[in-house]
Amino acid sequence: MNMFQLIKKYQPYNKEEEKEKQAILDLLEQTKEKVLFRSSQFVHATATAMVLNEKKNKVLMIKHNIFDTWACVGGHADGESNLLYVARKELQEETGVVDATPISKEILSLDILLVAGHYKKEVFVPNHLHINATFVFLANEKVKLTVKEDENSDVAWIPIKEIGSYCKEENFVKVYKKIIEKIIY
Repeated sequence: MNMFQLIKKYQPYNKEEEKEKQAILDLLEQTKEKVLFRSSQFVHATATAMVLNEKKNKVLMIKHNIFDTWACVGGHADGESNLLYVARKELQEETGVVDATPISKEILSLDILLVAGHYKKEVFVPNHLHINATFVFLANEKVKLTVKEDENSDVAWIPIKEIGSYCKEENFVKVYKKIIEKIIY
């Protein structure tokens, strides 16, 4: 299912998500397929894979090089409208985990994320927005992990209760906690 269908189908979890979904639908109406590409500098689509172990008490995270914080894996759509595919691809590329099962093919969190200006490969990337779809996967925590050195400096299973002490991005922590509430509690 493509991004536009998934977003329209998404069932908001609370009033905040209802407002964000409407803002995203408005943005998509204006940008159409352009949002799938990074050339749309102000706003573009991304997908995140939040990977839980089988006991659902740990989450797989990477130590992000640019922002120097722990985060779930994810990346830009780069023209691909199947965001579940993007999330799975990023998971494999950034951690080496190939055998992960999505708990649903539906988006589990739909968010507008502010990305602070930063340098990537010595080129300045200005402040912009990510329309982000998060999918949740289950994986065996004993699987061999790999580090994608051009993007992250470490990969580890983090106890769910400790996410806030690893991740410095408050907006991301809020999203992670919301998803955990939806799935575990």
